[in-house]
Amino acid sequence: MLKESKGENQMTSQSKMSTKYDPKQVETGRYQSWLAEKLFRPSGNQQAKPYSVVIPPPNVTGKLHLGHAWDTTLQDMIIRQKRMQGYDTLWLPGMDHAGIATQAKVEARLAKQGISRYDLGRDKFVETVWKWKKEYADIIHQQWAKLGLSLDYDRERFTLDDGLSQAVRRVFVALYKKGLIYRGEYIINWDPKARTALSDIEVIHKDVKGAFYHVKYPFLDPKDTYQGEHYIEIATTRPETMMGDVAVAVNPSDQRYQSLVGKMLVLPLQGRHIPIIADDYVDPEFGTGMVKITPAHDPNDFGVGNRHNLERINTMNEDATMNENAGKYQGLDRFAARKVMVSDLKDQGYLLRIEPIVHSVGHSERTGVQVEARLSTQWFVKMKPLAAAALKNQQTADRVDFVPPRFEGTFTQWMENVHDWVISRQLWWGHQIPAWYHKKTGEVYVGEEAPKDPENWKQDPDVLDTWFSSALWPFSTMGWPNENAADYKRYFPTDTLVTGYDIIFFWVSRMIFQSLEFTGRRPFKHVLIHGLIRDEQGRKMSKSLGNGIDPMDVIDKYGADALRWFLSNGSAPGQDVRFSYKKMDAAWNFINKIWNASRFVIMNLADDTTATLPAKTTWKLADKWIISRLNQTISEVTRLFDGFEFGEAGRTLYNFIWNDFCDWYIEMSKQDLNGNDQALKNKTQHILCYVLDQTLRLLHPIMPFVTEKIWLTMPHTGKSLVTAAYPVVHPEYTDPTAEKQMQNLIELIKVVRNSRAEVNAPLSSAIEILIKTTSATTKQIFEDNQDYIDRFCHPRKLTIASDVKAPKLSLTSVISGAEVYLPLADLIDLDEEIKRMQKEAAKFASEVERAKKKLANQNFVAKAPEKVVAEQKAKLTEYQVKEAAAKQRIKDLQAG
Repeated sequence: MLKESKGENQMTSQSKMSTKYDPKQVETGRYQSWLAEKLFRPSGNQQAKPYSVVIPPPNVTGKLHLGHAWDTTLQDMIIRQKRMQGYDTLWLPGMDHAGIATQAKVEARLAKQGISRYDLGRDKFVETVWKWKKEYADIIHQQWAKLGLSLDYDRERFTLDDGLSQAVRRVFVALYKKGLIYRGEYIINWDPKARTALSDIEVIHKDVKGAFYHVKYPFLDPKDTYQGEHYIEIATTRPETMMGDVAVAVNPSDQRYQSLVGKMLVLPLQGRHIPIIADDYVDPEFGTGMVKITPAHDPNDFGVGNRHNLERINTMNEDATMNENAGKYQGLDRFAARKVMVSDLKDQGYLLRIEPIVHSVGHSERTGVQVEARLSTQWFVKMKPLAAAALKNQQTADRVDFVPPRFEGTFTQWMENVHDWVISRQLWWGHQIPAWYHKKTGEVYVGEEAPKDPENWKQDPDVLDTWFSSALWPFSTMGWPNENAADYKRYFPTDTLVTGYDIIFFWVSRMIFQSLEFTGRRPFKHVLIHGLIRDEQGRKMSKSLGNGIDPMDVIDKYGADALRWFLSNGSAPGQDVRFSYKKMDAAWNFINKIWNASRFVIMNLADDTTATLPAKTTWKLADKWIISRLNQTISEVTRLFDGFEFGEAGRTLYNFIWNDFCDWYIEMSKQDLNGNDQALKNKTQHILCYVLDQTLRLLHPIMPFVTEKIWLTMPHTGKSLVTAAYPVVHPEYTDPTAEKQMQNLIELIKVVRNSRAEVNAPLSSAIEILIKTTSATTKQIFEDNQDYIDRFCHPRKLTIASDVKAPKLSLTSVISGAEVYLPLADLIDLDEEIKRMQKEAAKFASEVERAKKKLANQNFVAKAPEKVVAEQKAKLTEYQVKEAAAKQRIKDLQAG
């Protein structure tokens, strides 16, 4: 259980926070506390605007990898921020049964025990897969917990749940009745290891070494010849399919072969007679311009065969061994058959030559084996009408917005060139197709429920492609097809889908067209596309390369927050990210910086200090500056989160926390905290508490564990950051004047420190500092804040005036509104100082040119916001003044 504020928030002494950030100590038990408090459930506030996200369901094939960690971290950041902003949020978790992928894993495990699925039978095998599912679902739950994902587990779904299965049947039957699902014999991609059909996008093409086998196909009539020979030459990469040849085709416009059309050939090794036909499919420029036609083993040949009413001869079994149609080669594996056939072709005088090549060959995404094009009776979805509706919807207000927008082009291109989708799989794990065949008449019955006389019917043994059920995920998980389901009415359509660009075809496209078909709405408003996680060398992580990283190992070493920080800041939307332990070290260091800064603040707060700002009349320049900078940070981070620019949001937070808050304000606050003015101390405590509180709230969606731990250690009455209010912009706190004045002061302190470092004059040694101001405002700023100059610059003597004369031998720095002289005669080389000032002048000149070019660009001046153009003009003026001052100083030094 989470402790109430009076429990943890009394930890204001050093002993309550370790001197070093320890992620294990911070994270242990925290997630369980959140769950116990039921903080991840929707608020139930019907007045609040709903915001929903469905998790892309991970496959129950194994443990989550870094890509999953990235994907879910981004979702968690979105939903945590929206929850804090007062939305009625739902982040719905779940997992995918992943038909072929899971079945392949289970079969591999059984194979190690010397068992096949056929030994067990369908029912026992499916029981075994359910056990596997439970085993890996438990592991995934543990991983989600370690990552800190704020999921509503009460609504968790699985793609084989009863409710989702009902949705699948409803969709199948509806599409069938509409004529959009049909059954037919076609050439499909066949995985001979899994013994199942595959869709085009489940096939990965790899370059492999192969060969063109040039073979003689003799004429049947001894009187027929071509170029003086009694045969034609055919080149094939797959001689093992020759037994299925039914014709040789040429292009009808190819003048070389017009006289051959209609002549008969003798099929080598088999003796069957096959014709020469003419078809536009043949490319006259490719090879010899003659191709063998094997309708049962090639999709293009299948089309040719249909046009010419050719026989379809399937020569392979499901496991890619040769069948009875292969004659003497029956029983041989396809590749063994190839070797024997090539040997026989050579021995019988048919083989002309072998030409080695490298060509692209399809492989099964899941089992890795070479895919066969195989004639098979399968179930298909007619895609053209569904794709057309999806494309048309993109022209409406209910469109899906892709982030980055360029990925809409990927979606559009696939939809415009889509093929019918083969949805049947010859597997046992999955949604069994709701079709039955009458045992006597062969009649087909398709329905959501089995026929009333099941003894006379046999259900189709095939299951549906995994993506068929996944395509329904955004609405089936909400209770559809019950359109009165509370969650469906409240949270659908969902707001944002987060996923990788590699499954736009597989999943995103299918969710869009199925949602439009069955709900009439888009499934989500935005789809945020991220890239892939690669190793330091930019390579894709894979088992074969041995470069995979287990996110749980990273968490064990660095903590979940460090991993989440790295993942959130890795890249811009749509871009890949490279993982490195150096980046993880930097992430941990940043959190350690936050930890130590927070520890300092908390140690210096009174028990009654609250995160409320004191009266504005009590604020000093540093106070006005840090609160204005915080306000700007809130504005920028909120804007960037809304645009899914998490990397930029992270950089904005990093700069504010590390530079503004830690390096400057906290250091400046020590003067007030250690002084004797109690009112001043109390004021500073409240501002420190406020800024830390707001900063932790901003950070919480990204690094929830450490921010929660620190926040509950502060003296306040909050219950949990999970449901605390997200920071909002207060326009009255924005103070550009204070920001500019503070930057002026910081610039002064920096140049003095840098100058000291150049001549090795340590801060411990007091030196004389002369400041020649060029404006009354600058003079006033420096005089009003002389205590900061004393603290950070350590002057023995400080002069601030408009009529300061530069000592002959002094280090000079030109800053906004002033020139700074450090008379360190014993440490200065005149020639070196002139060179240094010349570099400074050149730097200012470069900035002047850059600003001039921008302002000379009419496109920039016309299109950029007025504020940005004004800032550029101010920069130009500032650098012109600095350049002139630097050049004048060089003249003075050279004049002696």
